[in-house]
Amino acid sequence: MTGKELQIYGQTEPIHIKPYEHHAKYYETDQMGIIHHSNYIRWMEEARMDLMEQIGLSYKGMEEMEIISPVLSVSCEYKSMVHFDDIVVIETKITEYNGIKMKVEYRMTDKKTGELRTLATSEHCFLNRSGKPISLKRSYPELDTKFFEFYGENDND
Repeated sequence: MTGKELQIYGQTEPIHIKPYEHHAKYYETDQMGIIHHSNYIRWMEEARMDLMEQIGLSYKGMEEMEIISPVLSVSCEYKSMVHFDDIVVIETKITEYNGIKMKVEYRMTDKKTGELRTLATSEHCFLNRSGKPISLKRSYPELDTKFFEFYGENDND
């Protein structure tokens, strides 16, 4: 994936979205010496939060605005094993967004070999603190614009 550029917060320089890297830890392995499958979900969250930070839409900032974004579904296709001490490059992109829900895709590869490790997706919605669904388009148009612009950039891959 090539880096995407997006103007945010009145910046004059466009941002270059960098893939997230995770260095596999020993405690993440299972009895067979490979990374336990549950850890990929944690890595997806790390990569998604990193993506959000890079485009200026931090989860912390959204929570301060009383917006939460729970996971609706997660899907992982494990293509090859990750072992202790491997570095995994996680490319993320928003592939669906309508102001109420979004879908994020993840492509995990080995940093050293480029071998595909995992393909995954997660789906999220936006709620207020009371748990009621909200439309960012209606309630937070400035956030909606940022999501939509980034989603549009990703759509051209």
